[in-house]
Amino acid sequence: MKSIHTISIILMFMVFSAWGQAGAQPDFVVAADGSGDFTTVQGAIDAVPHLRKQRTIIFIKKGIYKEKLEVSTTKTNITLMGEEVQGTVLTYDDFAQKKNRFGEEMGTSGSASFYINGDGFVAENLTFENSSGPVGQAVAVRVDGDMVAFRNCRFLGFQDTLYPHGEESRQYYLNCYIEGTVDFIFGWSTAVFDGCVIFCKNTGYVTAASTLPETQHGFVFLDCRVHGSGKGTHYLGRPWRPYASVAFVRCDLSDVIDVRGWDNWGKVTNKATARFREGNNRGAGAGLSQRVGWMRQLTEEEMAPLTPEGILGNWLPQWK
Repeated sequence: MKSIHTISIILMFMVFSAWGQAGAQPDFVVAADGSGDFTTVQGAIDAVPHLRKQRTIIFIKKGIYKEKLEVSTTKTNITLMGEEVQGTVLTYDDFAQKKNRFGEEMGTSGSASFYINGDGFVAENLTFENSSGPVGQAVAVRVDGDMVAFRNCRFLGFQDTLYPHGEESRQYYLNCYIEGTVDFIFGWSTAVFDGCVIFCKNTGYVTAASTLPETQHGFVFLDCRVHGSGKGTHYLGRPWRPYASVAFVRCDLSDVIDVRGWDNWGKVTNKATARFREGNNRGAGAGLSQRVGWMRQLTEEEMAPLTPEGILGNWLPQWK
């Protein structure tokens, strides 16, 4: 006979299941109070067999889990399911200039709270945080794995919050919240942000893409809301590398966005190579009359293929 605790976990998981399968149960339960299979998230991740082809579902009960986490390349097809997005927090506080045990600066990549290297990773109803504060580069999540998806998740930080790093990585963010100051969504990957809320703090740039020239799409924002704490304090993006590719389509842009929209990172040559595009946006920050001349306005025909399916190719999360 199942215990009351086990039954409650199953019921909660049925409510929050990313797969919509009646009666689906987690493989592992993480609970800081000791009522699950593991008290740490890393402990549950480490218990997943290497290169498992079937999906492993880890349910995380509400709590603050201060851990520097990693999903290695051999830990494939893992789902992390939080009990509740506001109350299930995965956090750490490293930052780029912090010294490691050898007295060396960690650097931007070394600052990440969570490294996602395994393919097929999925997260839902979780908060990912770098809690170090406004101390320069401090990554909450760095993603290198392919076919990685997040739904109803929060990404909290200041500079360099979210790092879609893998050059051949495809990522999908559905109904997520992402906040930061400078370059807080940055990297090489192809990533779709669908129905997300982007919150700009202080001053800075929403994106700093480093898209490879042969990569068709970099960061694409579909039906998102971009707002923040001040007027004209943020640009939509600047090119970390010359062929940066970013598009905002049907987004609600508040007056937090500078009327010029985009910055060339102090390099005139970037104007000829950066692929910055906008289409059918609305809001006080969406006006095009004062946009930089090297931004391109998309036509209806050009916007038509900019769907999650069209951008991500032969992969989409199973919930879509």
